[in-house]
Amino acid sequence: MRLVQLIVLGLVMGVAAGWWLQRDGEPSDDTAAHPTAVVEADHAPALPAEQAATAIAATAPTATGDTPSGLLLPVQGIAPSQLQDTFTDARSEGRVHDAIDIMAAAGTPVLAVADGHVEKLFDSKRGGLTIYQFEPSSRWCYYYAHLQRYADGLAEKQTIKRGDVIGYVGSTGNANPEAPHLHFEVHALGPEKQWWKGESLNPYPLLKEGDRGE
Repeated sequence: MRLVQLIVLGLVMGVAAGWWLQRDGEPSDDTAAHPTAVVEADHAPALPAEQAATAIAATAPTATGDTPSGLLLPVQGIAPSQLQDTFTDARSEGRVHDAIDIMAAAGTPVLAVADGHVEKLFDSKRGGLTIYQFEPSSRWCYYYAHLQRYADGLAEKQTIKRGDVIGYVGSTGNANPEAPHLHFEVHALGPEKQWWKGESLNPYPLLKEGDRGE
């Protein structure tokens, strides 16, 4: 009789232990409410905070530090010492300038800063008469704005050489007519090679290191 009791007791304890282990393995209420957490855990085990930050940094795009060099100062007769860094200056509607303004008399020739081609001629509300120039590898875009007029015969897709006259300083767009200038930007183009889209680079140090426009 004692042997039978021991067998029954053993069976009961085994069932109880199995029930307890199954209960202990159930997801918490938070995980059950967010089933995606279980899926993510299957594919990406949780990492300590420091390791997780390192993993994110490793997959995020990083700046290469590569910039165009040897740019010609794009306004004829202006010396590098006359330039002012206005790249981070505030503009209307909470914008940042993302460019430098090169002050000069209206009608002063504007020069191509590098070899390349005219990607787009555009008349915009803010920029007035503008030129978007791509350099030969299409890695960089150079943007000239507030032009009084284009150089005679200038056309889209036209090949231009460093130092060519491509336009003339003016105050078209939202520029002050009493302060004609060239608004000049440099963009690092993305893989789409879109003239209206790119990462703004500060032209000031690039032009300070370049040559004086003659």
